[in-house]
Amino acid sequence: MNEVDYLVNDLSLHGQFHDVAAFVRAVDTLMEIRAEIIRLGSALYCHRKLRLAQVTAEIPLPQAAQGLPIDKQRALMSWLGKLGPYWEDAQLHAGDEYLEVAGNVVTDTAVAEAAICISREIARELISFSPSDWLNTPIIVDWVREDGEREQIHVPNHWTIDSVKASLEDHPVGIDSWASLEAHLRHSCTRLTLSDDAFGPLQGYPFVVAASARIRFLLNTLNHFKGCFNESGERTREGHRLFASCFTGAAGLFSDSSASEKNEFREELTFRHPSQPGNYLFCPWHGKVRTPPFRIHFSWPITLKDPLHVVYIGPKITKR
Repeated sequence: MNEVDYLVNDLSLHGQFHDVAAFVRAVDTLMEIRAEIIRLGSALYCHRKLRLAQVTAEIPLPQAAQGLPIDKQRALMSWLGKLGPYWEDAQLHAGDEYLEVAGNVVTDTAVAEAAICISREIARELISFSPSDWLNTPIIVDWVREDGEREQIHVPNHWTIDSVKASLEDHPVGIDSWASLEAHLRHSCTRLTLSDDAFGPLQGYPFVVAASARIRFLLNTLNHFKGCFNESGERTREGHRLFASCFTGAAGLFSDSSASEKNEFREELTFRHPSQPGNYLFCPWHGKVRTPPFRIHFSWPITLKDPLHVVYIGPKITKR
């Protein structure tokens, strides 16, 4: 788990500020942290509902944001309301899973999402507002399974720029181009078979930090899932959980193309086999990047013995 992405701890904005001026100071720190995270090639994820949180007991965030200088106000509200990235778009934990901190349920929050990601060997750390009730690290999360088994997960938490800088130094990413993204993923995703020209379709498109982070997240998830099989070729319990949360349902990270898309775009979804000259792979299964609309196409089904070929990373193919 070398690279790490960060999630804004939505629970740390709980109406605790005495006045708007104190909130403005906290936002300045948060935006400084965000800028440093982006500068070093990582991403700071938020939740869409964060823009509606209470700042004081009486004042919600949209109203409090009016106390910011106009450029800072626009930057904050654009990030929270339009740009993201949003962790719920790639949410790994289900709404019926039970996660708690000190006896308080935290399901469907960034705290829970970070904990589940860490449990699945996907590095996540939290960024909390200061002051708040969440100025301790690590945050200890208890994940209570359906069978009653409990897993305790330690989630790193930051609220100062110096702490975040130290974390970034410990988890260097150094991704500032599609070429450096490709080099990083070829080195880190050792269970995947990335075709020689998989990243070719990205060339000519401007580098987008949020899209880069999403691509890393999707390929790291595929890489992790490829290792979730026992010696008999059956999915492990972790593999079953990952399949249910990431490969099924409308909110899954990965999905098959529709029947009409397969029919209309069969040729475009067929790729040269990376290791068998003259043979081809039909790869309608894909992961989604929303902004811009990129897709990651890969071979299916995913098994223990068969290579997991990633054959295409680039603009959405099935555009009508």
